[in-house]
Amino acid sequence: MDAAVGRYVPYVGLAIGAALTPLVVTATPVQWLVTAGWVAAAVAWSAVFTFGPLRGVEGEGGACHRGEPASRPALGAVYVAGFVVLMAVLVVRSPFFAFSALAGYAHSWEYLRGRWRFVGISAVGVLAAYGQLGGPFVELTPVVLAGWALVAVLNAGFASLFTYMNSLTVDQSLRRGEVIEELHETNRRLAETLEENAELHARLLTQAREAGISDERARMAREIHDTIAQGLTGVVTQLEAAGAAGGDAHTRHLATAAALARESLTEARRSVAALAPGRLADAQLPDAVADMAKAWAETAGVDVRVEVTGEPRALLPDIEVALFRVAQEALANVGRHAGATRAGITLSYMDDVVVLDVVDDGCGFDPAAVTGPSEGSGFGMGAMEQRVRRVSGMLEIESTPGEGTAVSASVPAIPVQEEGT
Repeated sequence: MDAAVGRYVPYVGLAIGAALTPLVVTATPVQWLVTAGWVAAAVAWSAVFTFGPLRGVEGEGGACHRGEPASRPALGAVYVAGFVVLMAVLVVRSPFFAFSALAGYAHSWEYLRGRWRFVGISAVGVLAAYGQLGGPFVELTPVVLAGWALVAVLNAGFASLFTYMNSLTVDQSLRRGEVIEELHETNRRLAETLEENAELHARLLTQAREAGISDERARMAREIHDTIAQGLTGVVTQLEAAGAAGGDAHTRHLATAAALARESLTEARRSVAALAPGRLADAQLPDAVADMAKAWAETAGVDVRVEVTGEPRALLPDIEVALFRVAQEALANVGRHAGATRAGITLSYMDDVVVLDVVDDGCGFDPAAVTGPSEGSGFGMGAMEQRVRRVSGMLEIESTPGEGTAVSASVPAIPVQEEGT
């Protein structure tokens, strides 16, 4: 709309002046032809300089709406100067041509630069004031001249204010359009990012699901090894001993084998339910380790001593399960491989850590030579290390052939009440 007004308002003003002048002004045919010639010249002048493709072109302090030729600074000054001259000639012939002032104000601001805008607006305001006071039909007395000056100042002031405010509105509209365009672009990029994040989230969920499945398989493998496998080993050992013995010893070995079988079944059920070992369900860690060591000593025929240092306290279930299983696996390894006569378990409660040490006087081995699961154990040493690492602990194994073995597990001493923190 602003572009259309800027383009067509000069002709509207000329048309109003040409239509009203014959109703008031008396002139000869020759004078009418001369006036018509000046009107045609004004129409041609505006057409040559302002007609062009309607398109937005940002300029200093505002926005132009035609690309050529008046929008060029030098030609714009020529156009406005010619417009003022033509308007002056027409206003002198008829005051009704002062309606062209609307175009003069708009084009002075649009096609001039800097202070020259106000010069052009002031010149147009002077001509408009002359027409408003009556033009050639009023005698220029001192009072009329004073009124002309006053009206000219008011015209120029209000025209400058309104054109300036209009330019601010145009600038704000342009900036608003740019901001909206930037927001559209930002929203588009955000939508793409969200789509990428959704795909990444889906991949992460898949990976997490696969990792969870892998962890659960490893957990079940460790639990089966620590419960069913060891229990069955004890059952086999007792049955073999029963087969070689007689009398009361035979009966005692069978009873022990049955008890081990029942305990293994219970542990298997607890492992499937992801619960703590049966001994930990009814006793604190030191007592559970002592009971487990006593039962193992009876079946393995190895003397075991259990010591506790520091002040025992309840720890996170995962930590207690890890220590219990390490002690259980270490003793199982002693019974299967060490050929020891004595073993010792020390559970040390300190301020920040809890340390479990399992030592034996067996044949020992070279830890560097063990690169995988030991034969027949499946998940022995690897299971111990994984359990300890899962609770942010460390596992150390020291052994020398012929000098026994020492297993040490160090885990953080996190009280059970801090589980949710």
